[in-house]
Amino acid sequence: MKIRLAAFLGFLSVAMGAFGAHALKERLGVTELEWWKTATQYLLPHALLMLAVALNEKRWPKFTFWLFFAGAVIFAGSLYTMSLTGIRVLGAITPIGGALLLAGWAILFFSAGRSNPDGA
Repeated sequence: MKIRLAAFLGFLSVAMGAFGAHALKERLGVTELEWWKTATQYLLPHALLMLAVALNEKRWPKFTFWLFFAGAVIFAGSLYTMSLTGIRVLGAITPIGGALLLAGWAILFFSAGRSNPDGA
C-alpha cells in the first residue's frame, strides 16, 4: 500500500504540474501560479522519497513514511486548493505540512547510521 501511495503522489505531481502549466496558465494570476508551482516542486521529490522509505521499511522508524505522506498532502494540497479557490486562510495550514516534512527529514538524519556503523 505504501508503494502505491508514493506512486500515486508521484503521478499526481506530474499531472498537476502539467495541468498548471497548460490549463491554468491563462486562468490564474502570477501569485496563484507560483503557489501551484511550489506545491508541485515539493510534491514530486517527496513522493520519490516516500518510495525509497517504503522500499527500505526496516531501516527507518515506521511512522517516517506517514510523516512524509501527511506533510506532502497537507503542504501541496493546501497550496493547490488555495491557488484554485483564492482562500488565503489555507496558507495557515501549509506550514503544518512543511513541519511534518521537516520532521520526516530529521528522523532520517538522526536514524541514519544507528543500525549501520558506516552511516549508509
